Amino acid sequence: MNHEIDLSKYGIRTDLAIELLNENTGIEGIVCAKSSYEKVNITDVEVNPLGSKAIGKKPGLYITIEFEDVTDKNNQNQVLEVFQIKLKEMLQKLNIEAEDSCLVIGLGNDRSTPDSLGPLSIDNILVTNHLFELGELSSDFRRVSAINPGVMGTTGIETSDIIVSVVKKIKPDFVIVIDALASQSVERVNKTIQMTDTGIHPGSGVGNSRKEISREVLGVPVIAIGVPTTVDAVTIVSDTINYMYKHFSYTKDNINNPSHKLMVSTPNYLKKSFKVDKEDKHKLLGMIGDLNEQEIRQLIFEVLTPVGYNLMVTPKEIDFLIDKLSYIIGEGINMSLHNNLDDFC
Repeated sequence: MNHEIDLSKYGIRTDLAIELLNENTGIEGIVCAKSSYEKVNITDVEVNPLGSKAIGKKPGLYITIEFEDVTDKNNQNQVLEVFQIKLKEMLQKLNIEAEDSCLVIGLGNDRSTPDSLGPLSIDNILVTNHLFELGELSSDFRRVSAINPGVMGTTGIETSDIIVSVVKKIKPDFVIVIDALASQSVERVNKTIQMTDTGIHPGSGVGNSRKEISREVLGVPVIAIGVPTTVDAVTIVSDTINYMYKHFSYTKDNINNPSHKLMVSTPNYLKKSFKVDKEDKHKLLGMIGDLNEQEIRQLIFEVLTPVGYNLMVTPKEIDFLIDKLSYIIGEGINMSLHNNLDDFC
């Protein structure tokens, strides 16, 4: 007797639009363009209402910047260069004028390192609104305000309500929101920046969704910028199973390769080109090996969630990485909003 499990209610946690796209076949209503600069890969995704239904994301523009490392100064500068170029492009597409005022919002909890991206990025923002009040600055600078509204667990107030109140008071022409995201891929954690003109649901990636912050709510264009800083246990286990498949297949295909016999350590199979056969999957994990990737993720979710073991995980070097990433985002926003920062004292 077959026992079928309804896995449809078990969603996969991700805030990244790129992870919801089918890499094998095109999805109607979605236009995807890929490019690269040095070691940085860029994916521009435009989603119309038809494509929105297919991937469950709001219609709009999603720009994804992927990189391997930001701890090296040269790599950091490359990512910063790409980030500010793509942010300027988004400002142009939204018809943001040079004199339009901006409110930058850093979402998150500065007491929790993986959730502190927003508040720490705000520390790097060049705010000028008060200087415009005291005396007019040169035309190279834009009127910019910044706020860290905190989290509902600290303030007791819905974050969206705080932001709506501030927007009504200072009346910015557009808003930039920065927040930490969640990914469904270990490889993208702290190695991806997403920006979108569709706004954001704070906490949605960790199953703690708050009110939406978007153009529909605030009445002005909203650009959301985020970096995935966490993954859940489902993702880690699922990715580990996939890595086992690849390691098994690669080792089997190269066991008699003379060049490999001289190697001291096992080569990085992820950087090699080879095919994982269904037969290899079945040999390695039996019935589980016959499931596709989505079914494996959903099954793991069903196993871990009832016992409270679907934990959110972040790398041990998160303090160092958040410091680097918050600098890139803060400085990239400054470079995009102001024309000549060298003249600012």
